[in-house]
Amino acid sequence: MSSNEMTQKPHAVCVPFPAQGHIKPMLCLAKLLHHRGFHITFVNTEYNHKRLLRSRGPSALDGLPSFRFRTIPDGLPPPDADVTQDIPTLCRSSRDLCLPYFRDLLQTLDEESATSGSPPVSCVVSDGVMSFTLDAAEAAGVPLVLFWTTSACGFMGYVQYRSLVDKGLSPLRDASYLTNGYLDTIIDWIPGMRSISLRDLPSFIRTTDPDDFMVDFLSVETERAKRASAIVLNTFDRLEHEVVDALKAMFPPIYTLGPLHLLTAQLPDDGTGSIGSNLWKEEPGCLKWLDSKPPGSVVYVNFGSITVMSPAQLVEFAWGLANSGQTFLWIIRPDLVAGDTAVLPPEFSAATGERSLLASWCPQERVLGHQAVGGFLTHSGWNSTIESIVAGVPVVCWPFFAEQPTNCRYSREEWGMGMEIDSDVKRDEVERQVRELMEGKRGKEMKRKAMEWKEMAREAACPSGPSFLNLDELIKSVLRLPRRY
Repeated sequence: MSSNEMTQKPHAVCVPFPAQGHIKPMLCLAKLLHHRGFHITFVNTEYNHKRLLRSRGPSALDGLPSFRFRTIPDGLPPPDADVTQDIPTLCRSSRDLCLPYFRDLLQTLDEESATSGSPPVSCVVSDGVMSFTLDAAEAAGVPLVLFWTTSACGFMGYVQYRSLVDKGLSPLRDASYLTNGYLDTIIDWIPGMRSISLRDLPSFIRTTDPDDFMVDFLSVETERAKRASAIVLNTFDRLEHEVVDALKAMFPPIYTLGPLHLLTAQLPDDGTGSIGSNLWKEEPGCLKWLDSKPPGSVVYVNFGSITVMSPAQLVEFAWGLANSGQTFLWIIRPDLVAGDTAVLPPEFSAATGERSLLASWCPQERVLGHQAVGGFLTHSGWNSTIESIVAGVPVVCWPFFAEQPTNCRYSREEWGMGMEIDSDVKRDEVERQVRELMEGKRGKEMKRKAMEWKEMAREAACPSGPSFLNLDELIKSVLRLPRRY
């Protein structure tokens, strides 16, 4: 390709929030844009760049001539262990410290275009909670798309934070309000959401601190989102149409492009197929183990990349799974237990034997898509939720924080494919729900609903489906806009 041809390409700079659940969908979107002819610069933090090289190999981020990786500092001292950094601390640091580094990077990329033949920056695609990128994109005269990696219902929950504070519903008067039934208060004025309770809204509002950082941060970030050229959500219209329609009346153009991993899976290999995003080393032996199990017989257990639990909670889950009599694959991250290593009692291994496999990380999409998997015990993160929908796998939810309670509520009440375990987890409840999931009447009904949603997801993501058409429209109407010099 000549340098003149290269300069004609649009150049998208993609900036995920520096956590596993944000990097993965942003990488999917970057690959889709690359396939549509975009030059891509994918911007990780220096810390996560090093983690990716450790987990995926020293040449994993060499990229392609038209798909390059760059880094900016996150402003934090590196942790001692290979762990996800504290989310509120990352939010504060990125908001306060990252803008000058990002502005310099955009300038450097433009300077390089004059000498290397790579195209100048023509647009920025940024995580919704990295809105400092707005200031840099506006200064550079390029359109900026904010990608909120939450569900639409989770995003709407954050959008309401300011109203919840203004109406006196948050902060809570004192800690007793967490247990006295107050969180069951029904909120009936949120557009596109019916009969949702305070408990079902993103969890940061359950604070007693009038100056809570995350409530303020998310109130500001959702307000700043109105300055974006467009907003992208990793969902599909039939799944969340009422909330999506309500959001469209409040924000710049909103494009539903999900399930993104299903769109990406249909791409011909243009060299980006080997570019991955897992910050922990995957254990592919999980798939071989699943091959030996009957269809629909395995419970997959994974609480995502951020959830932490106490040693006592770990033991309750362990004995609940053991006593259920079900076969299970359990992913236990090295940092799953707060401030400690995850240690299971030796009797647990003896009790579960051949019907259990424990691993530290796995290729989740492939695991959920495996015919042996019949149910998913999950934290209800949005990636896990939409991946379970695509796979047609019903869920038992144990939401941890952020918008996970909202996703859990929708899995239960709106989509009919989920149940919920109380936050104060007890082994008897785990045993009962896992058994119901895999063998019970309600579990069978949830499986039927999950398979219906699977079909609708595939319709949305087929080449003539609405998510593909929305991607075409986003590129044509927003990302290919001429640069404002």
